[in-house]
This record gives sequence, C-alpha cells and structure tokens, in this order.
Amino acid sequence: MSLPPASSPISDSAARIFELVTSSWVSTAVSAAAELGVADVMSETPMPVGEIAERVGTDADALYRLLRACAELEIVEESPGRAFSLTGDGLALREDAPDSMRGYARWLGGPDEGSTMVALADAVRTGEPVWEAVHGAPVWQYMSENPRSEWIFDRGMDDLSAQLTRTMVQDYDFGDCGLVVDVGGGRGVLLALVLATHPHLEGVLFERPEVVARSDSVLDRPGIAERCRIEAGDFFESVPAGGDTYLLAQVIHNWGDEDAVRILANCRRAMRPDGRVLLAEMVVYEGVERSHTAKFMDLSMLAHCGGKQRTPTQFAELFEASGLRLNRVVSGVGVGVVEGVLA
Repeated sequence: MSLPPASSPISDSAARIFELVTSSWVSTAVSAAAELGVADVMSETPMPVGEIAERVGTDADALYRLLRACAELEIVEESPGRAFSLTGDGLALREDAPDSMRGYARWLGGPDEGSTMVALADAVRTGEPVWEAVHGAPVWQYMSENPRSEWIFDRGMDDLSAQLTRTMVQDYDFGDCGLVVDVGGGRGVLLALVLATHPHLEGVLFERPEVVARSDSVLDRPGIAERCRIEAGDFFESVPAGGDTYLLAQVIHNWGDEDAVRILANCRRAMRPDGRVLLAEMVVYEGVERSHTAKFMDLSMLAHCGGKQRTPTQFAELFEASGLRLNRVVSGVGVGVVEGVLA
C-alpha cells in the first residue's frame, strides 16, 4: 500500500469506509442488549446500572460499557451516577412492547446468523448459499434439528410479521376477499392481524407440521379462532384448495426460481378461478429508485438459502412460469404486495 503524507488529515472517503465497516459493532451491541433482556427490566425512569446488572445477571462494569454505547444510539439515556433509562426507541426492545423488535434483534445478532453472513464473500464467489458449509446442514434442516435456533428464528419472524409485513394489512384492499390461505405463514401472526383487521374474512394457516404445532397460542383468540383453521403440509406438494386469496408473506424470497415456481403453481391449481396470489415482499425497484433494505436482505437470502429479493419484472417472470400473470404491485412501508391472478 502507498502511504499518505503524515501531515495530511484523514480523507472523507477513508472515514466513510471506517464508519461502514464498523457498523456491525452497532448491530452487535443492540443485539446483545436484546439477548440479555436489559430493556425488560428497565423503564423510562433512570435505574443504576448495578441494579440492572443484578436483574439480568451480568457483570456491572461490562454492562455499563454496553449501555454507554447504546446511549450513543439513543435507545437508552445515561444519567449522572451511572444510571440509565429507556428512550422511546429503546422501548421497542422490550418483549412486551406492542412494537417489539427484540426477537428479530436476537436472531440477527445470534451466532447462527452472524457466522453465516461472515461467509458472504464465499457466496458471492460461487453464487451458492453458504449456510450448509458453515453449519453442516441446509438451513431448514438445521432449524428442525436445533430447537433453540428455530425458537429464536420463529420469534424474529414474528417480529417482522407484526411490525414490517403487517403494513400490507392496511395497504392492500381485502374488501372483496373471502377465504385467505396463508401459505408458509409461520406461527400465524400476520394472518391473525389480517383477520382482526378485516372481520368479514376467514383464514387458513398452512405450514409444516412442526410449525403448526406451535401456532395455537397466536390464533386461539376470541373473534379469530372461530374464523380460522390450521392445516399442516408441504407447499411443494400441494396447498389447501378453495381459497380466493393465497397469501405468501416473505416466503418466495427464501427460494430460487425453480422452487418458487413449484410453490406458485400449487397455489394456482388450488385457488378459485377468480382468485389471486399475494406476495408480501420487500421489492427491489428497478432503475435508480432506492431499495436500500431490500438490496441488503437480498444478500442475506443469497448467503442463507439461495433465495433472492426480486424486481417487479422478476416477479412477472415467476408468475408467467406458474400459469399466473402479474396484475399489480401495491407499494407500502416495509413490504409491497405483488398481486398475481390467473393468466
């Protein structure tokens, strides 16, 4: 490398790259606070760090250093005497907050996710996912064999459904829908929100048997349970028939094109002639339009499972290969709704 003159100041470019490459420290600190559950024992009233440390079972000095860093992010506020309180943003790290993102922060900062994304360069070299090379099994097999990882992943996906994906509940007009089949709907958080917001709808949650076994508590609520049933199966084989709306929320991005077409073709065969398929996805918009989060999530899909975030054109190609056609894309905050109908 060439050496700059000792008297020259650090360049703006070097300072910017330093900021970017150390941004992982920021997410790691937030995830550590989420994993330790510090927000759950705090409030908007200042509390001495020693008391917080005793409640969550950490070293007091080390916790002070973590919270001091989090104060730079304005998720906690430091007061004299090494005391800390939660800010409005910090409240979203509480497990019981209506806008909680604690589960997703725990997943993203955990060893499974972290060790996978460290190998992103290898995924880019080969064009193939690296999860199996890192963890010894493909991602979904690994999850089924590691209950704690699957539990944390489920909570992270619940947070995404409840906070980001749920925007589609308001952005999309369900007025002429009747039976919504949530394909690969996890524990049913999004379906519960759809049914609660639109009381004329009925729903089916369709998931793998091991996931269905963990879904009752989410959907077993007055006003929802009587309008919803849960079915287990494999969406590569078939999906429940007779729905007019097939909802796949951040499902298709987990799969390459061939597998995605298999899933969509099964939905096409199962749905009513006047039905539709709704893909709730972070859409990568073409041209110069910014799609910041979608483009970085796309790299995560590459490293984890060989999936991808897609453009409207790529969604149209998937639909065409599945016997559907792209009808429209409804933009929204968080995710868009990509609507397909019979070709």
